[in-house]
Amino acid sequence: MGRSIAASDALAGHHAPAGTLLFREQFTSAPTTSQLADCWMIPFEHAQPIRAPAAFKGQRNFAGLWWCATIQRHIGFESWCERDQLMRLDFDPDVVGISSQPFRIILPASLPQHSHVPDYFVRRFDGSAVLIDIRPDSRVKPADQEVFEATARLCASVGWTYQRLGELPSIYRANLRWLAGYRHPRCLREAPAALMRKHLMSSGPSSVSELTIAAGESVIVLPTLFHMLWTQEFVTDLEGRLLQFDAAVQLRDSP
Repeated sequence: MGRSIAASDALAGHHAPAGTLLFREQFTSAPTTSQLADCWMIPFEHAQPIRAPAAFKGQRNFAGLWWCATIQRHIGFESWCERDQLMRLDFDPDVVGISSQPFRIILPASLPQHSHVPDYFVRRFDGSAVLIDIRPDSRVKPADQEVFEATARLCASVGWTYQRLGELPSIYRANLRWLAGYRHPRCLREAPAALMRKHLMSSGPSSVSELTIAAGESVIVLPTLFHMLWTQEFVTDLEGRLLQFDAAVQLRDSP
């Protein structure tokens, strides 16, 4: 994996070359250090967080854990904005792996900030990797932008994609928050699910109300319907309007 570097030196930043990573692999507690060029193939989607979220009285941000349906375990977040983007990643069917605070990366010595801990590492269905930082546009200062650009260049050197994401659009965020309440597999009941599939195959796009009537009691049908919208077996417009009873729903593969 390349030349090993003492963790204390890596944390110091200026003692380690740019592109050095400090990380904890799955099932290990001791940190490992290596050059990105030598360890880019490691499944960082299973990495343990390299640092714990800050928690102190009076802090302005809100940290917590999100139960991620994609990987069936909790993932940390350090702000509401991070939580919302983590929710979107969980909703994305192309995402198969997520880790938070996956490693500390040493930045070029020319930058005032010597190291950076990205917010999320994402593995996509095609095997590609995406490194993500989450910061609303209004909070990105020139020094922050330099860090993000340096991180993007290091990612590009090994074929990773880098993204700096901000806030989700309000309507999309509200709809995802609602559907996320039904993301757990326990919300799915096969009997009403089969009736709704049959109705959509025979009748085409239908409203939430029509599907509910076709499949039985709303208290049983709606959790299943919302779960199927979360898994995207069923689809509707989540970006243009709030999800209501007149929203048109169709099978994902329908024209």
